[in-house]
Amino acid sequence: MSVGARLSRLPLRVRLVSGFSAAMFVVLLAAGAFVYWRVAYDLDRGLNTDLSDAEQTLRPLIDVNGTINNRDAAGAAGVAWQVLDSSDHVLDHDGAAASTAMVSPTELAAAATSAQTVDHGDFLTGSKAPYRLRIVKTRLNPTHFLVIAVRRDHRDEALRELLAQLAIAGFGALVITAFVGDRLARAALRPVERYRRRATQIAGGALDLRLDVPPNRDDEVTRLGHTFNDMLATLERALERERQFVNEASHELRTPITVLTSRVQLARRRSRTISQHEAVLDELQVDLGRLAELAEQLLQLGAAGAGDLDATADLRAAVDRSVKLARHTGARAKVSVSGPAGVVPVTVGEVGADRIVGNLLDNARIHGAPPIQLIVDRPSREWSRLVVTDAGPGMAPALLANATQRFTRSDEARARPGAGLGLSLVDGLVSRAGGELRLCFGDSHVSHGREVAIDCSHGPEMTVTVLLPAPATQPPS
Repeated sequence: MSVGARLSRLPLRVRLVSGFSAAMFVVLLAAGAFVYWRVAYDLDRGLNTDLSDAEQTLRPLIDVNGTINNRDAAGAAGVAWQVLDSSDHVLDHDGAAASTAMVSPTELAAAATSAQTVDHGDFLTGSKAPYRLRIVKTRLNPTHFLVIAVRRDHRDEALRELLAQLAIAGFGALVITAFVGDRLARAALRPVERYRRRATQIAGGALDLRLDVPPNRDDEVTRLGHTFNDMLATLERALERERQFVNEASHELRTPITVLTSRVQLARRRSRTISQHEAVLDELQVDLGRLAELAEQLLQLGAAGAGDLDATADLRAAVDRSVKLARHTGARAKVSVSGPAGVVPVTVGEVGADRIVGNLLDNARIHGAPPIQLIVDRPSREWSRLVVTDAGPGMAPALLANATQRFTRSDEARARPGAGLGLSLVDGLVSRAGGELRLCFGDSHVSHGREVAIDCSHGPEMTVTVLLPAPATQPPS
């Protein structure tokens, strides 16, 4: 398993604290390195300045034989020095320098081309004689070299002390920041853990519970809590709608199934002739047709939200297709279509447009009365409109208010075909498209969806008006 995979298995709090501590370690390391570099630079500059001053004092005092001609002036330089020949032999030195060469032949050979500055003595362990050496040629004899040495004791001790202090301070700061980061991570994740426990209770069946979100806070966690509560409320409403739908569908399916069972039982009670059996089969076929129609409507209702919102269709073409289909299936009701010619675009897709027009036309044919009129137009650039009117008995105000609910039918309509799903299907398609469905009869009207002004002044007829959004790029017809 890779390191990343192993880290991903750690608790979120551990990963947050680890990442925070790693970032602080990098920051502290960079800050400590900068401070150490600045202090070492200043100390080294002081040593190099002493070496340069001593070089300017000592080089003029060396004669051609490699000896100092003024030892008092050389002693005033305050440094240890040696004069070496090219064979690394000591020609002259002061009392502080040993009689043996302080530099190696390799270092001396390197100084033959340019002046060299080297450090002798270990820094960390603290050697007895740490020196910084400057190796330069003498002015009168190019085969002789001047070696100047200054002690590094104070410089090395200061840097070692600085390293120790930086290490202690950095470690202490890292421990403190890790502790604070852990406290902060615990405090930040505590509401998440509380939400998790509450979500476990909700998943266990307590659907009426909600996440406890502080009312006076507005941060990422509280917004997450509000979002979860909104989602739970939406799911609860959806579950309630589905439960109601199942109950109502079971109730509606029970009647045709009971009728079928009763007919079969009656047919088996006594012997019948072939013609009698054919009559029973005809009755069963009618009942099965109604049951199949109800099942088809239920399937359409379930698929009402499955359309493509980005698809477009021609509402006028959908009206023509539905009217033509109704006439081919033997519908005798007088149906007329009016409105400006041309394409009337809507953003529901062809299947959705056909379902909307077909269900409204079927409702007008079955529950209304001729003449039936369909009006298709575009009242504005943003909207397309379909108006369906008929001269039937219409709906009472109480029924009008609940007409789009599933299985809603008047007492008179129960003797006619249908299951009360047509308007519910239309309402679902129109609402999902962002449009409006308005039912008008007499002085009563009910609007579903967007509150867009729709004219219901079509007289005493039952009027169903659908307003659907049109593509913005296409001008009105």
